[in-house]
Amino acid sequence: MPRQDNSISRRSLLKKSFIGATALVSASPLRLSAAQKTAHPVRLGGPVFGKFDSPDAWAQAVRRLGYGAAYCPVNADAADDVVKAYAAAAKKADIIIAEVGAWSNPISPDDKTRREALAKCRSQLALADRIGANCCVNIAGSRGTQWDGPSAENFTKQTFDMIVETTRAIIDDVKPTRTFFTLETMPWAYPDSPDSYLRLFKAIDRKHFAVHLDPVNLVCSPQRYFASGKLIRECFKKLGPYVKSCHAKDIILGKKLMTHLDEIRPGLGGLDYTAFLTELSKLPDMPLMLEHLSGAENYRLAAEHIRSVAAKIDIRLA
Repeated sequence: MPRQDNSISRRSLLKKSFIGATALVSASPLRLSAAQKTAHPVRLGGPVFGKFDSPDAWAQAVRRLGYGAAYCPVNADAADDVVKAYAAAAKKADIIIAEVGAWSNPISPDDKTRREALAKCRSQLALADRIGANCCVNIAGSRGTQWDGPSAENFTKQTFDMIVETTRAIIDDVKPTRTFFTLETMPWAYPDSPDSYLRLFKAIDRKHFAVHLDPVNLVCSPQRYFASGKLIRECFKKLGPYVKSCHAKDIILGKKLMTHLDEIRPGLGGLDYTAFLTELSKLPDMPLMLEHLSGAENYRLAAEHIRSVAAKIDIRLA
């Protein structure tokens, strides 16, 4: 080929390459923008230490910690005007009150314990409805001597049916209008898997029953430990639309001969937080609540880890 033709060809190629590169660079922000629009901010939250002289002071303390979600700041015996004041302060500061705890054993084999637990569940669910919390949460309970412990009876059909009837009764007695009663996932009691939660959800069949997800509580074997991301994705695939609040913890597998799993501060264990935050961001305004840590410094370090993971995968924390 003549030299002139080669020059023209080379200039033409460079021009086309430049145009293509320019188009690629111009298109990149558009693609990123579209991806960002599909991800919702995750509402990180946790306990707030100290005493506060007003609802606004409490809300300011929540926001100083960088939280967009909080645990319920009042007890069930709080007067209506106090409950309303805290609800208003939360709304003003753009804080979601994620959950009200009803920790007790409503399926206890002991009659007195069971009656007291049912009364607590009703009063806490009523509080959640009064303050506009996302949910009221309890575990299903245990048929053993420890309220949150293992028992051979926990996985029987009779216990499954008891959980269904007990949960229905709590919801039917309170008749909530803007909150949900939920059962936290557990390793040795129903619901112990995404499928068992779905079975419970369908059996309970109440509009104001929903899901509380604590994936660490489902990690009860090396198989689940090393595939926690897969487990988390399965949970959200099957339960996502019904999830109202989640707990942020971590778990570590010991190196002993027999399986030994310990709860630990987020960032020190093996839970797949990339998968967890990615799935959470697919749902609007989803609370992720830190718990079970000792002291404010450990909560700060846990929040720092979660923020670090979120930043790496371009997920915002509200």
